[in-house]
Amino acid sequence: MASSDEALKVPAARRNVRAERLQEFWHYFSENNGAVAGLCIVGILILLAIFADVVAPHSPIEQYRQNFLKPPVWMEGGSWEFVLGTDAVGRDIFSRLIHGARYSLYVGTIVVTIAFTAGISLGLVAGFFRGFVETMIMRAMDVILAFPSILLALVLVALLGPSLTNAMIAVSVVVLPHFVRLTRASVISESTRDYVTSARVAGAGLPRLMFVTVLPNCMAPLIVQATLSFSTAILDAAALGFLGQGAQPPTPEWGAMLADAREFITRAWWVVTFPGLAILITVLAINLFGDGLRDALDPKMKRS
Repeated sequence: MASSDEALKVPAARRNVRAERLQEFWHYFSENNGAVAGLCIVGILILLAIFADVVAPHSPIEQYRQNFLKPPVWMEGGSWEFVLGTDAVGRDIFSRLIHGARYSLYVGTIVVTIAFTAGISLGLVAGFFRGFVETMIMRAMDVILAFPSILLALVLVALLGPSLTNAMIAVSVVVLPHFVRLTRASVISESTRDYVTSARVAGAGLPRLMFVTVLPNCMAPLIVQATLSFSTAILDAAALGFLGQGAQPPTPEWGAMLADAREFITRAWWVVTFPGLAILITVLAINLFGDGLRDALDPKMKRS
């Protein structure tokens, strides 16, 4: 009976430790008001992206030809049917912005997932297999970092062909070196610690050392980097869309919307302003959220 009681106490103790860690994380995270605001805005964007078909009053690609460049509702000539006005071909800007949130978050998720997975794998290999393998991986990352990010993305999209999918691949390559370098540095730092030495002495194999022993202790800075790379991915994808190398018309992607509205800056300011504000608010919210994560996860940033 005593052994069974002890066996039941172990999972309960683990749950208590996890709950305490979660409370500690939220304590430090909630001290940053900007991070909490960023989290709320990101949450609203996620809900809008999920329920875009329900929230948006119109189809993002439907053209109302009797309402070209209709101003927002608070301006003379505006109407509640098109709250933020219409674009040059009569499409509702508010509906296109809501659906554009879906594309932007989709781009950020795919790019970060690809770069995060590939970057951790390459960083672990570089950190554990020192010498020639490490040199080859890190020099390849240095070559990628030597190019301006948007220029490299443009070259890759030009080779692959303009599309949203190819833009995501190009941006993934651009942000990849940050994950590789961060993972390698964390692995090298953790490899000298006592718990890794103990695992080696206990006979742990290389895969277990890499993915079970060392990697979980390197995740905090990687999670912060993933959050910040999310905003970079949205900006780069919007830049490619603005240059005509990303999402193609009539896709309601914010960068493509800006590209379509360039010639109407002086006569219809709302066509350009609202997509630009959407990009600004989204990137700012994600960066604030990332700063809060850094403060909460990095022991050096925690205040007693």
